[in-house]
Amino acid sequence: MQTAMVALNDIQTHYCTNGCGPAVVFVHGLAEDHRSWRRQQDEFTDHHTYAYDLRGHGASTLGGADGTLAQLRDDLIAFLTEVSGPAVCVGFSLGGTVVLSAAAQRPDLVTGIAVLGTSSVVGRAAAEFHQRRAEQVGDAAAVLDGLREDTAAMLASSTVDVDDLVARRAESIGDGRGYANAATAMAGLHGNPLTPELAAIKCPVTVIGGENDVLCPRKAADILLEALPRATYREIPGAGHLMNGDNPDATTAALRDALSQR
Repeated sequence: MQTAMVALNDIQTHYCTNGCGPAVVFVHGLAEDHRSWRRQQDEFTDHHTYAYDLRGHGASTLGGADGTLAQLRDDLIAFLTEVSGPAVCVGFSLGGTVVLSAAAQRPDLVTGIAVLGTSSVVGRAAAEFHQRRAEQVGDAAAVLDGLREDTAAMLASSTVDVDDLVARRAESIGDGRGYANAATAMAGLHGNPLTPELAAIKCPVTVIGGENDVLCPRKAADILLEALPRATYREIPGAGHLMNGDNPDATTAALRDALSQR
């Protein structure tokens, strides 16, 4: 496992790479960083895997963040162009939305897709929730309380160490400006949904949902399945939104199967 920094667009992007073989790029969710994919990077050594930190998350710098999905999409496109080359892209939640947006814009760079707990549109309540979280940045206690509340809601298993997970997520967002930027981008899916762009994605897509995901329920997956030309669905039993925490064995198996279909 090796880490590196690379200048992409207006930021320094930190990433971790492992293995050899076909390229796979992992994109994490809101308030996470590349470490959320450590299990998969450890196991998928027959692929050349990359997991990078979104702008303002982990060790990546924030740059001139503008609170849009388009900017996060362009960061992924730059990574695929300058670092990994064309690759299968795997994204969780926010990361899945970034992956789908990049694939619609540059189908030549995305050879296959797996998205977990991902939405292409959010309702008014979800948009207001993301905007509230963005507005809390600057109040460290409020941000931490929000992370704790949200993390607990994202889990279905009582065996997961919530405090440990919250501490890791808090470390991932640092001063919180990148978290606010990404939350604002997600809120923007209410007025500007990604759904109409999905028809441009011609590569195979595996849509993965958690059986007990209350934040991104089956309805969100059904919207993707209806809009994508080549999509299949897999469900992770006993898992909430943070399915890689609730049921990492089943999540890894589903991703392994998705990679084997390419």
